[in-house]
Amino acid sequence: MANTSGDHENLKGDSAASSDDGKPRLNFIQEIIAADLQAKKWDGRVHTRFPPEPNGYLHIGHAKSICLNFGLAAQHDGGKCNLRFDDTNPIKEEDEYVKSIIEDVRWLGFDWADRLCYASGYFEQMYDWAVQLVKAGKAYVCDLNAEQTREHRGTLTKPGKDSPFRDRSVEESLDLFARMKAGEFPDGSHTLRAKIDMASPNLNMRDPVMYRILRAHHHRTGDDWCIYPMYDWAHGLEDSIEGITHSICTLDFENHRPLYDWFLDQLGIFHPQQIEFARLELTYTMMSKRKLLELVRDGDVGGWDDPRMPTLSGMRRRGYTPEAIRMFCEKIGVAKFNSTIDIALLEHCVRNDLNKRAMRVMGVLRPLRVVIDNYPEGQSEELDAINNPEDESAGTRKVPFSRVLYIEKGDFMEEPPRKFFRLAPGREVRLRYGYFITCVDVVKDPESGEVVELRCTYDPETRGGNAPDGRKVKATLHWVSAEHALTTEVRLYDHLFIKPDPSDVEEGADYKSNLNPDSLEVVADCRVEPSVAGAAPGSRYQFERQGYFCVDPDSTADRPVFNRTVGLRDSWAKIAKGQKKP
Repeated sequence: MANTSGDHENLKGDSAASSDDGKPRLNFIQEIIAADLQAKKWDGRVHTRFPPEPNGYLHIGHAKSICLNFGLAAQHDGGKCNLRFDDTNPIKEEDEYVKSIIEDVRWLGFDWADRLCYASGYFEQMYDWAVQLVKAGKAYVCDLNAEQTREHRGTLTKPGKDSPFRDRSVEESLDLFARMKAGEFPDGSHTLRAKIDMASPNLNMRDPVMYRILRAHHHRTGDDWCIYPMYDWAHGLEDSIEGITHSICTLDFENHRPLYDWFLDQLGIFHPQQIEFARLELTYTMMSKRKLLELVRDGDVGGWDDPRMPTLSGMRRRGYTPEAIRMFCEKIGVAKFNSTIDIALLEHCVRNDLNKRAMRVMGVLRPLRVVIDNYPEGQSEELDAINNPEDESAGTRKVPFSRVLYIEKGDFMEEPPRKFFRLAPGREVRLRYGYFITCVDVVKDPESGEVVELRCTYDPETRGGNAPDGRKVKATLHWVSAEHALTTEVRLYDHLFIKPDPSDVEEGADYKSNLNPDSLEVVADCRVEPSVAGAAPGSRYQFERQGYFCVDPDSTADRPVFNRTVGLRDSWAKIAKGQKKP
């Protein structure tokens, strides 16, 4: 289990840290590659691969591996990184997933040139190499079923038992294996197993299954095959065929490395080096593709691209940028031990990136009507507003102002507490880019008593937000003109789970008991300034004083839909500041 102690991860990971001379410090994988290049190993080549199984959509954990593998290749002259689909299990794999993975890797900003590869493209070669091992007495056909195979395997403290078919002759195994391929036997009746050591302390070396009989339609090869290679058998062969030099895997595969090496050594073929690193675990986030698939199939979320999902398609729809995700992957670095990263760091990276690129607009999520009594009826004007204070080249825009406005309900209190400086009866505040206004009357619903309208006056001398007499106000409010504003729907997203570790459940419960019932709030009839009219899906904005928002694909010409990407408050900045204190 990953370390989920109260200690937060450092703001900068291994790859982002600096050495004494001020240069970026190499992570341990970069150090291995540097040593290999110094020794002229692999003829000075650096060739990596990103090898997803097309059985689901990529998530933020995969982004770490993508950035690592493509990044390592990009750091060296002539470096290459393949995109390879490990499509060896037709039951779980679909062409939909292949297309989504290609789209996600490209969206992150990486390119594999002409090196789009598939394990299924090597099936014939894998079969031939399996025959080679059988001929060498290193593999045999076994008739034990799956349950019997598990029973014979033993445990961590008890050695396994030899299969009664372990000493089957080479000739008989060759014949049976060929007949397995020809489709003569039912599913599950035979397997091809490596002959290694049933007493090995590493359970992966106890005569692992190399092939099983499985009649399932494959998304690329159709019904050409009825036997399929197991991942441990296929993994190293794919790397060897493609000439991979550094096979980067997560720590899950550390105990599989002896088997990876054994297969390649027995075949006497090109032998890449497998290197393991810690996978990404993120608070309030489920990384299991199996469980993410359950959430989709059970209707707990709206699909793989639901903005609450940790999938790259979900994050893209929510408004995350590829630059922010790459920044996050750089900051967390590469380590040899498992740990859990605070999701606040990811949100910090998103917020930091959007602050530089997002256009500012004013949007009112819960409108309260304001009538300016001394503003001429039927008149309107345009005020100058800054598009992005972080980017002078973004320029300015015109914002319409009129007699009837909307402000945020939360920006008014009839009986304000001592530290509430926003609008209240008799109080003057500044309207962003506009005028000073003073609340002179409150209109309430006669039945509920709810405040439904404010009557105000404005000072025409304060246009642009400053008083000629130098008087000050303590609050500046965002607003929109009622006549000109667009009516929109806004979707406010929160963490999908209520606990930092979604699998932390009471006995008898499952991870779904930790689903957050308030992870999505849909706010209808919001008002946004007209400058966003016609914005394409994926367009990103900062709603001033609210947060960052993105136009959702569900938008129509008449009714835009905005997803909240992340709020303005940066909890990670406070965490990092606290870490720097002595």
